[in-house]
Amino acid sequence: MTTATTGDAPDLRASTMRRRIWGWFFFDWASQPYNTLLITFIFAPYVKELIGDGAVAQTAWGFGIAAAGIVIALLAPVLGALADTGGSRMRWIWLFSLMYVAGSGMLWFAAPGDFNLVLTLIFFALGLIGMEFATIFTNSMLPDLGPREQIGRISGNGWAFGYVGGLITLVLMLVFFAESAATGKTFVGLTPLFGLDPEMREGTRFVGPLTAIWYAVFMIPFFVFVRDPRAGPAPKGAVKRALSGLQSTLKSLPKTPSLLAYLASSMFYRDALNGMYAFGGIYAAGVLGWSVVDTGIFGILAIVSGAVFAWLGGMADTRFGPKPVITVCIVILTGVAVSIVLVSRDSVFGVAQAPGSTLPDLIFYALGALIGAAGGVIQSASRTMMVRQANPGRMTEAFGLYALSGKATSFLAPMLIGVATWVSGSQQFGVSPLIGLFVIGLVLLLWVKPDGDRAA
Repeated sequence: MTTATTGDAPDLRASTMRRRIWGWFFFDWASQPYNTLLITFIFAPYVKELIGDGAVAQTAWGFGIAAAGIVIALLAPVLGALADTGGSRMRWIWLFSLMYVAGSGMLWFAAPGDFNLVLTLIFFALGLIGMEFATIFTNSMLPDLGPREQIGRISGNGWAFGYVGGLITLVLMLVFFAESAATGKTFVGLTPLFGLDPEMREGTRFVGPLTAIWYAVFMIPFFVFVRDPRAGPAPKGAVKRALSGLQSTLKSLPKTPSLLAYLASSMFYRDALNGMYAFGGIYAAGVLGWSVVDTGIFGILAIVSGAVFAWLGGMADTRFGPKPVITVCIVILTGVAVSIVLVSRDSVFGVAQAPGSTLPDLIFYALGALIGAAGGVIQSASRTMMVRQANPGRMTEAFGLYALSGKATSFLAPMLIGVATWVSGSQQFGVSPLIGLFVIGLVLLLWVKPDGDRAA
């Protein structure tokens, strides 16, 4: 029987760490279709088609996502605190994964002729809450995957890998399933697979089950390769200690001004970005008259841009640190938000367009590429920044607060858009609150120290 030499041990540890990192990447790969297919590019435009009126659809979508955001805001920090004192994080990821699969799978029942908007939004919210809560626990594992100087690269690579997963599912939907309401054919002229009925929009409705199946299959590498160092059962009194610790953390936030400023800044700019994602598809469907297939093609461009720039952004994060990367991205996204309001079928930046002009479509494609690029980079850099700002001993609780900062006002962007759209009757004016949210986030970022309060 042979034994490993001393030189073999580092190789074995490195191999184990590589498997853990790739396993962790697979959460982004598995979960990204909820954002890509359901929130933005396939299901949201489909809901607009069922409702008919773009402004009404945008209002309903805004209020529905706002309701889910309130639930996430209330529970996210508590769950994060509990995980820091309550044993293994894996059991929580299992629980919220089941919610993700159940919520997305049930969207199959959003059928034309028998469409129940309230029930559809409930199922959508169930899956969304599952995804967000699972993300809290997987994000908190990031510091365990490598040395501090490599965290930015790992985060960026994971985000890029997730974008590729979203891209593949979007292409699958467009080529094999999502049918045009006019022709009953997919983007390449095929009848939806598996005998799905185009008249009942079963190809497009398959987006829910596909999202659920994709997640269930590709979370297998995550559960096989990722090991939680805190794998034991929850100790006695964990809930009480968690809530007490959370209360102490919240009270001590003013003593960590950089962390407080970052949480406040990210609360606004991530809310604005999520608003862009949530309303991009439904906006294009209503303002430009795009079909589900048109919006899907727009999505491919945005995702490819997002994947490439998330990878490049990870390298920039490693070289320059996350703060300048985040700053540049906010400036770009603010410009995009202003541009979106000024682009319609009849006018581009105040210049009237002739009937049938393709310039509005081309401009919107370019804006989509910018959203994908800056959005992917800023989300990756944001979780790297959280690692720099947080107390290493309470990392999951910190990511619970990070989720809170992203979700405490997560109802704000959709609600403001819903109210502005309802009051004005205009989808264009309805998205204008995003501009103000980005500007507030940029101003608050001025008080954030690149290496957190420990650098003071």
